Amino acid sequence: MKTRTLAAASLALGLALAGCGSGGDRAANGEWRPDGDVTMVVPFSPGGGSDRAGRALAAAIEVSAPDINVKVENREGGSGAVGYSYFLGQKGKARTLLATETALLALPVSGNVQFTHKDFTPIMKVAEDYALLVVPAASPRQSCPDVVEAARNGRVVAGVSGSAGVDNIVLSLTEQHDRVRFDRVVFESGGELIAALRGQQIDIATLNPGEVIGQLESGDLRALCAFAEKRYDYGALQRIPTATEQGIPVSFAQFRGVLAPGGITEAQSRYWIDTMTRVLQTEEYRRYVQESYLQPITAPGAEFVDYLERNRVMLEKALAR
Repeated sequence: MKTRTLAAASLALGLALAGCGSGGDRAANGEWRPDGDVTMVVPFSPGGGSDRAGRALAAAIEVSAPDINVKVENREGGSGAVGYSYFLGQKGKARTLLATETALLALPVSGNVQFTHKDFTPIMKVAEDYALLVVPAASPRQSCPDVVEAARNGRVVAGVSGSAGVDNIVLSLTEQHDRVRFDRVVFESGGELIAALRGQQIDIATLNPGEVIGQLESGDLRALCAFAEKRYDYGALQRIPTATEQGIPVSFAQFRGVLAPGGITEAQSRYWIDTMTRVLQTEEYRRYVQESYLQPITAPGAEFVDYLERNRVMLEKALAR
């Protein structure tokens, strides 16, 4: 009797320890689900496109999985490097996600970080975003070729939201095509860029439409061209010509997506892919896409992995000096 009691106690202790090892998460029949709060890391400061993406996706996840709570945590610095490096240390912790974008690929290409996209688990690409070249309302430049010509004949100060963002990439592609050079000032968010433009501390900036639409509508700032494959379909943005229309054949999409840490199980990855698939059907997701002027081009799991590898090759060419 005593032996059976000890065996039962040992079994109970083993199950309790197993529960502790999984962080209190629930698993049954090969399935997994988080038990407790989930953290959405945003590797940039509040107010920019990445922050809006993280908060919108966190809200949509809560709708798709009502039994979990998602808290957003900004870990800005180093053009995204601080947040991604922190996330690298979350290996195996499936209750931590990250709102990812092009810095995931551009930072490793720069050679200044200790990770690549292969160190993480891609869950879902949720949308694509393009950039506008924007100037203060009082700027004498009326087109993107005007800006290129000014850089050819003098100094043009360009603000970028992180050295590894889509804004720096399209400027680099423009420099390569037109053999000019912009003087860059690096900021940590689109909100800081807009303030610098309005204060005329910089001459130009490349910003996502969702970041700057309010200032365009108020007339405080002007968009000269869009680094997109075709003109936007949204309202007043339809009047903004593409850079290609103006003789600068530069177009590059910034992706928006969700990562899980590396080292998670197949069941944990499947749970998040299934959850994000449901997210795409929510009103929160649709509203985020519309209000941020995004293209809802998605890719789950393995398709997202393939997309990242193709984009990595493109980025290596874009950022080559």
